[in-house]
Amino acid sequence: MNYFEFYGIPVSFRLDEALLRRIFYQNSKKYHPDFHTLATPEEQEAMLQWATLNNQAFETLSDPDRRMRYILQIKGLLEGEEQQQVPQDFLLDMMDINEALMELEIDGDAERLEQIIQEVNRQEQVLEEAIAPVLDRYTDDGPHSKEDLLLVRDYFLKKRYLLRIREKLATFAAR
Repeated sequence: MNYFEFYGIPVSFRLDEALLRRIFYQNSKKYHPDFHTLATPEEQEAMLQWATLNNQAFETLSDPDRRMRYILQIKGLLEGEEQQQVPQDFLLDMMDINEALMELEIDGDAERLEQIIQEVNRQEQVLEEAIAPVLDRYTDDGPHSKEDLLLVRDYFLKKRYLLRIREKLATFAAR
């Protein structure tokens, strides 16, 4: 049973946050071990497992990035995640940024650092704007669900790549 099934909600990148929280609290009351102190040890253990599942589901589904990763995983599109390839066209776009990062290692120019940060921000905004309609329209059983998922996977990998660049930029900013 995946987290969406556990909560009885459709697989979606855009969730009703209030509904998600409401289901979480209902499940918390239903499964919390303190409400089952008179149950058998086996039933108490089962309730503890359900409560743990409830917490894990909420932590994952309430965070958009973790939710995206989770959907891609349950759909089998992030298996061997470390071997997943960022699309080549994106890597070509990132070549200038990577070259600038290498230059920053040699010459810690604060103005150049700011320019790179702005370019990364711009790249992220372009990615967000491009993927937003896909995330909005995605339905698990929709006619374009497989194609949409592949677009989301590419977006996820690109975003993760930009996150690694941000981490490098943070080390330069800390100097």
